[in-house]
Amino acid sequence: MTHSGFGATANANLSSNRGMTTFSQTPGAEIEQRLTELEIKASYADDLLDTLNQLVARQQEQIDLLLREVGRLRQQGAPQAAPVVRNPRDELPPHY
Repeated sequence: MTHSGFGATANANLSSNRGMTTFSQTPGAEIEQRLTELEIKASYADDLLDTLNQLVARQQEQIDLLLREVGRLRQQGAPQAAPVVRNPRDELPPHY
């Protein structure tokens, strides 16, 4: 599951302003702009982390369900899987 929609656009917008320092900005305004950019990036990172945590939780639920299902199938097949000892004298050839 990719988030190319919200993350890529924000990163492209933020990176397009890099290196374009205007000389009319005061040092405080430049720091404020950089701080704002960092806050935006942090909020996207938090959102992505929450999304990935939800995805991992769903996948773990699926893994647990599949493990229970495999265990159930093994229990069902266990009596049939036991090797049966047969005497070759009891077997009739196919042409009889």
